Amino acid sequence: MGKFPVTEKKEKELLYEMENLGIKETDIEEKFIRCSGHGGQKLNKTSTGVYLKHIPTGIEVKCTKERSQGLNRFFARRMLIEKFKEYLGIPTEKQKQIEKIRKKKSKSRRKNLSF
Repeated sequence: MGKFPVTEKKEKELLYEMENLGIKETDIEEKFIRCSGHGGQKLNKTSTGVYLKHIPTGIEVKCTKERSQGLNRFFARRMLIEKFKEYLGIPTEKQKQIEKIRKKKSKSRRKNLSF
């Protein structure tokens, strides 16, 4: 088993992408925080949420998506990669989807305007 409780393929993709962007584990400050939401009394006892800060850039991410600390660590790193890409000006998948929808809408508007 690897560093995170996900498939080896997903973990390798994450680590490869971090390496390509120049994000080192030594540059990341990681803290564990308490989450809110479903889970009842257990949430008051355990710190399953993850807070990451990339020290050189000052990018901060907080992930409290899952009840598992390991999964939150994985998702927080993915969120950090997305924010890092935005910081560098590299288009993310989300931005590509938004642009695709925007183009599609502008085409349909032009169709509706012409008689």
